Amino acid sequence: MSSINEYKEIKAFHPGYYVAEIIEDMGVSQSEFAARLGTTPKTVSKLVNGQANISNDIAGKLAAMLGTSVDVWLDLQKTYDEKVLAIEKEKELDAQSEVVKMIDYSYFVKVAGLSQTKKASEKISNLCKYLMVSDLRILKQPDFLVNYRTGIPNVETKNMVNSRAWIQTAINCSRAVETLPFNAEKLKGYLPELRSMTIQEPEAFLPRMKQIFAECGVAFVLLPHLRNSGVNGAVKWINSERVVLAMNNRGLDADKFWFSLFHEVKHVLQQKLKTTFVSCTESEMMDRNAELEDEADAFASSYLIPSEAYEAFSPTPYTSDEEIIRFAKSIGIHPGIVAGRLQHDKIIPQNRCSGMKEKYNQ
Repeated sequence: MSSINEYKEIKAFHPGYYVAEIIEDMGVSQSEFAARLGTTPKTVSKLVNGQANISNDIAGKLAAMLGTSVDVWLDLQKTYDEKVLAIEKEKELDAQSEVVKMIDYSYFVKVAGLSQTKKASEKISNLCKYLMVSDLRILKQPDFLVNYRTGIPNVETKNMVNSRAWIQTAINCSRAVETLPFNAEKLKGYLPELRSMTIQEPEAFLPRMKQIFAECGVAFVLLPHLRNSGVNGAVKWINSERVVLAMNNRGLDADKFWFSLFHEVKHVLQQKLKTTFVSCTESEMMDRNAELEDEADAFASSYLIPSEAYEAFSPTPYTSDEEIIRFAKSIGIHPGIVAGRLQHDKIIPQNRCSGMKEKYNQ
């Protein structure tokens, strides 16, 4: 170790630095200086190399030997410690600055009301407080909030950081939502009404949807997209009586919105309290329980479009738009959901039925 610790413009001089100068001015060896001081050569060696701090005992001996006050040496140690802390803080800020560059800070200005600033240090401070972490690098830890599969080339650090920031934002926003204790049976009872909302406009169904979820112990949150998060939806249990169901509102077609919603509802009903479910643009990013995910997919598909009705419909590439609309009306759902299902099943091409696939939000 060196008796001088420096980083950028900050320099911290260990008290041993000044002891070394005194030894040199006296023209004695460290061993002789140790003998005069009444301590061991090892103690003096550690001191001058910045490996040991000034103790009260050594401060007293130096004061007596050199005719100074004890406070001179204790103050030198205090100043050094403060400078070292400042250096460590500066290093941490620089490391966190690399993380803050990955995050769209303006998103949190708009969504969370954080103060507008161009200073990296202020962004870091504001985000740490809002995201409730002591260091933004925590967002990179593999076991924080959501687990990622390792060894997947397309899982970039910025995706991990932003997905976790989005989920924590959802949790924060959910605190404003009052809910009754979770009741799975009540939620199941409301499923037919939720399904019937597919033919309504968002302005009509969203208030009632939020009310239904709140009565069932589900805090429903609809959030804007956070760049590089890749998150479409998430389910996070706060405790056994309250769960957050969050969805991304970016450019959703009606079919994607409703499929995602019922997919997440199934995760809620699975009641895996220790598991955070996240639907991502790249689903292979996450550590996923294939069985639970398949179960949620199957539930969303069959609840929106009952299997028996779909089989009876027997769609083909030649099924007309009019037939699709009639079928959707007969089972009481938005025609865009049927069109989306046909596209997913590769029965019709993606460029068909664009007029049916209503966008809820751009």
